Amino acid sequence: MVARAREENVVLELRDVSKTVSGERHISDVSLKLEAGSLNVLLGPTLAGKTSLMRLMAGLDQPTAGTVHMDGADVTGVPVQKRSVAMVYQQFINYPSMSVYENIASPLRVAGRDRATIDREVKKAAELLRLEPFLDRLPLELSGGQQQRTALARAIVKNARLVLLDEPLANLDYKLREELRAELPRIFSESGAIFIYATTEPSEALLLGGKTATLSEGRVTQFGQTIEVFRNPLDLLTARTFSDPPLNTIEVRKDRDRFLLEGTTGLPVPAALSGLRDADYTLGFRPHHLSLAPRGQSSISLDARVTVTEVTGSESFVHLDYAGNQWVMLEEGVHRLSGGERIPVHLDTRHVLVFDKAGRSAAPDLAKAA
Repeated sequence: MVARAREENVVLELRDVSKTVSGERHISDVSLKLEAGSLNVLLGPTLAGKTSLMRLMAGLDQPTAGTVHMDGADVTGVPVQKRSVAMVYQQFINYPSMSVYENIASPLRVAGRDRATIDREVKKAAELLRLEPFLDRLPLELSGGQQQRTALARAIVKNARLVLLDEPLANLDYKLREELRAELPRIFSESGAIFIYATTEPSEALLLGGKTATLSEGRVTQFGQTIEVFRNPLDLLTARTFSDPPLNTIEVRKDRDRFLLEGTTGLPVPAALSGLRDADYTLGFRPHHLSLAPRGQSSISLDARVTVTEVTGSESFVHLDYAGNQWVMLEEGVHRLSGGERIPVHLDTRHVLVFDKAGRSAAPDLAKAA
C-alpha cells in the first residue's frame, strides 16, 4: 500500500447538509469537518441516519440542501465515480465471477498499476486479513466472514482519500473483529485517508477511539474526541446514544443539599454538584456506576428491588426497580439474585450526569461519566 504524503492535508467538510426523501427528513442540517489521517465514528441506533450520511459524503446521493467540500472545493454534484472513495458495507459486495485475488486487485487494475505493484499490494492485504489460502477461490466458495474480509482487502488496496465503512465487522467472528478494530485505524491513518466508521455499538466506538459523531433521527447531536463525548455528553439524547446497556435515569428536584423524588427521602447532592441552582433535573448514570459494594466516600446507598438477573459468565446484569424507575446494574462476576429481593445498591456519585428540563447538560464541567 502506497502511503499518501501528509502535506496533502485532505479535508472533507459538510456544511448544513440535509436530505429529504418523499417529504421525510433523513438528514437534518449536519455540519462536520473531517481531516486527513483521522478516524471518525458515526454512532447511533438503526435508522439514525448513518448510512444516509455516508452516501452523501461519498457522492452516491446528493443533498437536498447544503454543500459537501473536499480540500475546499465544492464537490456536491460530483458523482462517486469521479471521487477517490472506498466503501465497505455490512452486507459484503464482491464480484462473484472473479477469484479473491482478482477481487482485491480490481481497483489497482482500474488505476493502471503495474503487475508487480498489484501482486505486492494484494498479498499484503491478504496477509493482513488472513486470506492467503483463499486467493484462488471464488467468493461463493467462502464463508460469510471470508467474503467480508475480501471486501475489506479491496478497500485497503484502493488507497482512497475517503474510506467509508458501514458496520463492516458485524459478520466476522469475535477474535478477528477485535484484531481488525485495532489494526484498521492504523492502516488508514498511515495512508492519509479520511476514515469513517459507522456502528450501532458504543463499545465499538470506544475501542476504535478517534472522534465520534453521535446521531439521532438524522441529526448529529455531538461531535468530538470519542472519550470526551462519552464522558461529557452535552445533552440527554447524546448520553443515551452513547450508553449500552441503556443509561439509568431518574427525575428529581434539587432542594438545597438534596435531590428529592416522590416516595423516597431523596438523594444527597454530591459536593461536585452543590453549585447547581434549585430546579427540576434528570440524573443519569451508567450501569457500571451502580455496584453491590461501596466505592469510597463518593458512594451513596440506595434500597432497590431486584426484578431480573442475567448472568453472562464474566458479568451479571441486575435489573432493578428504584421508586418506580427501571435501572440496570453491571457487576463483574456471577451474582445470582432472586426476583423481588430488596438489596442495597451503591451509586458512585462522581459519575452522575445532570440534565435540565430541556435535556441539556446542567453541569458539563462538574460531572464525568467515564
